[in-house]
Amino acid sequence: MTEDRRGLLDRLLAEGRHAGVGVERICAACAPVLDVSGAAVTVVSVLGGRQLRGLVHAGDATGRALEELQLTVGEGPCHDAYAGGRVLIADLAAACGRWPAFGPGAAGLGVAAVFSFPLQAGAARLGSLDLYRNRPGALTRQQTADALLLAELATRAVTDRLDGHAGTDLTWVADVHVEVHQAVGMVSIQLGTTADAALLRLRGQAFIRGETVTVVARQVVARTLRFTRDGEAVG
Repeated sequence: MTEDRRGLLDRLLAEGRHAGVGVERICAACAPVLDVSGAAVTVVSVLGGRQLRGLVHAGDATGRALEELQLTVGEGPCHDAYAGGRVLIADLAAACGRWPAFGPGAAGLGVAAVFSFPLQAGAARLGSLDLYRNRPGALTRQQTADALLLAELATRAVTDRLDGHAGTDLTWVADVHVEVHQAVGMVSIQLGTTADAALLRLRGQAFIRGETVTVVARQVVARTLRFTRDGEAVG
């Protein structure tokens, strides 16, 4: 890491120990400090056994599209990092079998490498710091260590924002995908099925239509699309 990059990280760490650092600054710092193309921070809450995922901040349009893709297909590095720890994929093309839906979609966005680090507060995981590169290439040992520090800063920033909010209240985040959760409830009633099964139907319809799950969910909430028990989506 160059002296300028080390100085930037040191300043962020110093500020984080005292007044805290915003998620936006942390995402902006990831590119120069870690030599990545972009970064995003997501949070996860669990309600009735179902995960509610929200985007706190994405540094660019590609980062936002990657998070939307993961929500739509239900797989990807942020899911794996939240469930099991850090994800380090230096060459996405060689790892597409791990995520048969996310991999090709991410490649279509020009993404060639992905890295994800859980936001960990004690034994609890709050979400993830997600990084991508538009070229293949692994993080160095130093970059991995620095990414863990940035993930710790992101955890503190998210924890600061969570203060005063109930555990399932994600209204403070940039994009909580409210329509998706509303649509899941509506489709669950329409089909007389579980929320998990309703979400699978939404994702399947998004895939068939070549749209994001958020777009399909908005149609359900607007009542321009409804699901019938005989398997049809009408609208």
